[in-house]
Amino acid sequence: MLIKRFLCTQTAGGGGNGRGLHRHRWPVKQVTKSNFSEALDEIKSSIFNSDYVAVSLQNTGGHSAPWQKLLPIDTVETAYMKAKNIAERFQILQFAVCPFSVKASKLIAHPYNFHLFPRDELKIGMPSYSFSCQSSYLTSMAREGFDFNACIYNGISYLSKAQESGAKVQFGHLTPGSCTDRPSSSLVYSVADTLFMERIKSRVRNWRNACKDPSNATEVADALISSLRNLVSGNEVFSSRPSLTIDVCSERQVPLVMETLKEFDDVVTLPVASGVGVQAVRVVLTSSAEDKNQLEKEIKDMEEEKRRLVHGFREVIDLISTSQKPVIVHNSLADFTFIHSKFLAPLPMTIDEFMSSLLSEFPQVIDVNHLMEEVGMLEKMSNMQSATALLDSRFFVPVEMDILNRGKSDDEDVHGHKALRVSRLFLKLCSTLKIRLDTPDLVHTLRQFSNRFTPQAKTSPKDSTDNVGIWKDRMRTVGVESLVFLWGFQRGASARDLKDVISDDSREDFDVRMVDATCAVVVFWNPEDSEQFLKGIDSGEGLSGGLKDMISEGLQAAGYETYKRACCSGMLNAPLAECLDLVETKCEDNIDSKLSSRPRGQSVVIGCRDDVIELDDL
Repeated sequence: MLIKRFLCTQTAGGGGNGRGLHRHRWPVKQVTKSNFSEALDEIKSSIFNSDYVAVSLQNTGGHSAPWQKLLPIDTVETAYMKAKNIAERFQILQFAVCPFSVKASKLIAHPYNFHLFPRDELKIGMPSYSFSCQSSYLTSMAREGFDFNACIYNGISYLSKAQESGAKVQFGHLTPGSCTDRPSSSLVYSVADTLFMERIKSRVRNWRNACKDPSNATEVADALISSLRNLVSGNEVFSSRPSLTIDVCSERQVPLVMETLKEFDDVVTLPVASGVGVQAVRVVLTSSAEDKNQLEKEIKDMEEEKRRLVHGFREVIDLISTSQKPVIVHNSLADFTFIHSKFLAPLPMTIDEFMSSLLSEFPQVIDVNHLMEEVGMLEKMSNMQSATALLDSRFFVPVEMDILNRGKSDDEDVHGHKALRVSRLFLKLCSTLKIRLDTPDLVHTLRQFSNRFTPQAKTSPKDSTDNVGIWKDRMRTVGVESLVFLWGFQRGASARDLKDVISDDSREDFDVRMVDATCAVVVFWNPEDSEQFLKGIDSGEGLSGGLKDMISEGLQAAGYETYKRACCSGMLNAPLAECLDLVETKCEDNIDSKLSSRPRGQSVVIGCRDDVIELDDL
């Protein structure tokens, strides 16, 4: 069915469609475990027939302390560590996917909203997650009609690629002959190989003859005697058919068994895997060629069902990756640390490793935030709904939207609309920036906006990678060594109060901003001033009376490396001052020991990337 709705923005003062857009709820198709198989076939076609895929996540929580959100003072490394801490602690409950294409000003969308919940479907101990929840996030979801019972009992589970690799050692694939290639008939066997193969052939031949002996079919035996006979002979039943398990001592014997059984055209062989590889080969006897074909089909169906249970929602992630379509998001670093953590593998320690791993799966990720930076009035705006409303009021960018799959009418109050809004905002931004989405060189045009995972990735590449840019009336560049963090001052102290005290110490060329209520950052335009300031705080010498009084009352100072360690600490709820105190105390001995263990003459380099600090945003 087709929902067709014309969404036309109006000029400023004309009422605007933006407000109407936020009031309207599209009936996005909701997908749970009960209709996942059906939806999987649909979304596969939608992804491969579309030009882009927009995604949006609904998590159980995020940052709690104000300093844990991405700040202008964050380098690429600290931004990644903050996002990593959050992704490892919280869980995805909903994952909205919207494959879409653009024809002129028409957006052709296929929105889906998947309800997720990690559960141990295969009874193998994975996934077995404990995760945090923040009441504000859950309250927001509840207000929008989210059904937590349906999520817990009918949410779609999954295994990441790393977890699947671990799970494969706990169970074997059932596909006949799938584990090992059969050896060529021209291969020269050793005497031991030949004896082993002859013993297997004799055993299987006697077993087949016994199974096909008419007297066995008509004999009425005591149940105990029948069970003992099957135990002695090794008889089993697989899918109501007689089967025999042949144990092997090594992987080398598996192809020998397979080769031996080639002469029996009425048996199906199944490798049986264990934690250390294939430990046995199961032989199943069929009654006819039709029965053999039927058994092989049943086994393939069982394998497919097991594969889908293992993959779960990751089937969708794999489809997006396989399609190699550009992925459109809002806040790429936050979303893709979650995606990597839950569906690929544990997050690596560095952002370079993270990007290398991620881009091997998703080669082109476009964050609409970076497109917004190109529109002057949106440069400092990160809220998607506000940006859309502003575009609607200032620019005439008509968007015709066709939703080619729809949910039920009562799905309108459920999540899943944000992926649609991301795709719509992407089209409006491209239109505003005169980026034609139907041009042959589109990939090259969008490359400048692709794979930028931090808010500050726009900084000019000519700047030194050891520098950060600070906007205040005009662009000024300083190194991270010019930043000093202050904490331990009285509650209620403002940036102006701290600046006045530091100014009394004959320092003028600097600025102060609060990071949270417990900590401030001081930016010295001259790096030597920051070094002298830190030495003065440590020694108490050469300081004004005001600073000396604050030091006696507990004022502390540290450079950027201490802040970086605080970002790595994983303390999401504590004030920044508490985290700085902890890492200063806890890491001092470890750092000293690491420095003393380095070869003499080897320097310690603090690496960072280009970043832009907007002091007024702190």
